[in-house]
Amino acid sequence: MAQNIINKIWHSHVVQSKPDFPDTLYIDRILLHEVTSAQAFAELKQRGIQIRNKQNLLATVDHSIPTDKNRAVIADEIARTQVDTLRANCKETGVTIYDIESSHQGIVHVVGPELGFTLPGTTIICGDSHTSTHGAFGALAFGVGTSEITHAMASSCILQDKPKTFKVEFKGMPNQYFTAKDAILKLISVIGIGGGKGCVIEYAGEYIRSLSMEGRMTICNMSIECGARAGLVAPDTTTFAYLQGRQYAPQGDAWEQAKTGWNALVSDAGASYDHEIMIDIEGAGPMLTWGINPEHAIALSGQTPALDAGGDRATLEKAYAYTGLTPGQSLKGTPIDFAFVGSCTNGRIEDLRAVAKILDGRKVSSRVTMYIVPGSEQVMAQAQAEGLDKIFIAAGADFRMPGCSMCLAMNPDKVPEGKRCVSTSNRNFIGRQGPNSITHLASPQTTAASAVLGFIASEESL
Repeated sequence: MAQNIINKIWHSHVVQSKPDFPDTLYIDRILLHEVTSAQAFAELKQRGIQIRNKQNLLATVDHSIPTDKNRAVIADEIARTQVDTLRANCKETGVTIYDIESSHQGIVHVVGPELGFTLPGTTIICGDSHTSTHGAFGALAFGVGTSEITHAMASSCILQDKPKTFKVEFKGMPNQYFTAKDAILKLISVIGIGGGKGCVIEYAGEYIRSLSMEGRMTICNMSIECGARAGLVAPDTTTFAYLQGRQYAPQGDAWEQAKTGWNALVSDAGASYDHEIMIDIEGAGPMLTWGINPEHAIALSGQTPALDAGGDRATLEKAYAYTGLTPGQSLKGTPIDFAFVGSCTNGRIEDLRAVAKILDGRKVSSRVTMYIVPGSEQVMAQAQAEGLDKIFIAAGADFRMPGCSMCLAMNPDKVPEGKRCVSTSNRNFIGRQGPNSITHLASPQTTAASAVLGFIASEESL
């Protein structure tokens, strides 16, 4: 019987299945960071349970760590406790941790792939919703709660209801200024923040196949923003080229054997899905959010929606009140105060290269504070090796140390109250980047162009 890739991976990991009860699902990889792991370690210690398959765990610090040059000194007591607790737990149990100055510290969803810890056909969990990022490699990757992290650390298994399957195919080819970030914003604007609820999405189509691994990670990263459990792309030669030679990837004969298995990780001809949709991106241009959730996204060339355009009117009214915008307004030319490039959505070397191309020979507007935050120490080192850091500094941007930074108000990097930020991150919720801050999600290219001009604009405007 023809199967889609989602069901293939799921069924190959089911240890036990009972009627009217969640499946017992085997977990290949567990990623840990300082915010959601402490309770899991404490529970296991209290109950005297050893960690099973310790080699399948990897930890790093990202959410609470400062990104300034003195990041070893954490002023906030809660953040310092979180980081110190993870360090102590990993030391006590022997779990591998990539701490600052390890050359591999960074955002957990950047570090996993660049180390080759993320592999096709695997199941991956983390106490973080954007674990869906790893699905770009043809993995089934999703965020879980701390209790599930505890269960997986103890048994390498968790109880999970089998998700529904959803095929999203992008049709056509967009214009030259359209990016992977624009593609996922386009999807969310069409199906809404609940459109993928209870599903794992397979992304397909010529456009997806044309993307680099960085672009695929961007799209899978924001699967959660349309309510999906996870998102993935079937592995191909692009996937294999990215992984070959990385630290945790198979080596030698094992590599060739692994590739043989990975090549079978495709949806069979005639495979069915619970849901399917075609997203037309022929000739499409850059997207941008205007409101208070990722569904509130429009083409940069378009206008904000009318209150009776569909959706929840009360939410639209709340969004306009919070952002200070009005229905029928073009976002082009709206003054901004901050620009942020980074996060697990767009903090990779390809993103930094795109920004450097725009900033080279230009200056960030005097009215704008721009943070450029690499997703990992490896990304930072690569940027320095290519001289990108010099371009950023010459343009007047603040090139910082690795971490989640201004994506969320959980560390010192915040957007001040009432200030407007164009951001490459993944959420524009009320207060997400700081109390009463206003966030517009965009691609790295749109963010960089807006930083230079001092107002919302596309790269095409330069």
